[in-house]
Amino acid sequence: MEEAMRQEAQDELFVAMVGTMEEMVDDDVDCYWLIKNFVHHLDSKFRDSQQQLQKGFEHYLNLEDGRLVAHLKACSALEKLPYNLWFRKCFAGCLPPSSLQRVWDKLVSGSCKILLFVAVEILLTFKMKVMALNNADSINEFLEKLPEDNTDPIINKAIDLWHKHCGIPAHSV
Repeated sequence: MEEAMRQEAQDELFVAMVGTMEEMVDDDVDCYWLIKNFVHHLDSKFRDSQQQLQKGFEHYLNLEDGRLVAHLKACSALEKLPYNLWFRKCFAGCLPPSSLQRVWDKLVSGSCKILLFVAVEILLTFKMKVMALNNADSINEFLEKLPEDNTDPIINKAIDLWHKHCGIPAHSV
């Protein structure tokens, strides 16, 4: 039973990533090979990094805005944020494919930390909305269905944060 649930979660993750890749490339054959190799790359390189990403996210968010972290902790929302949606799906289904291309390019280049900076920047961008919400469920509900109209600036700022905290080297993981 548990194995079936885990497989279903893997399938959901894969389907979300395929949907995003389909919008990035025109050819179905290219899409197949790109997503197959992308998922294999992520699985082999970053499979065990989920907890590290979550801890890194909390660390860098605290560096950028301690009040926001304090609010999330007061609402018992920090540990309940949609990390799975963000990190395991690499923001597929959360941010539009046009914005994700640059993030996924960084992942292919070897830096999974870009994901935590995208998550940090999402919270910084929507800080006023998040601060106005007072419980974990409402915060998660909002973060799981982000407005898609201004995501390119989020990605630009996330890349800037990544450069600020990790430097520019390609081996920055």
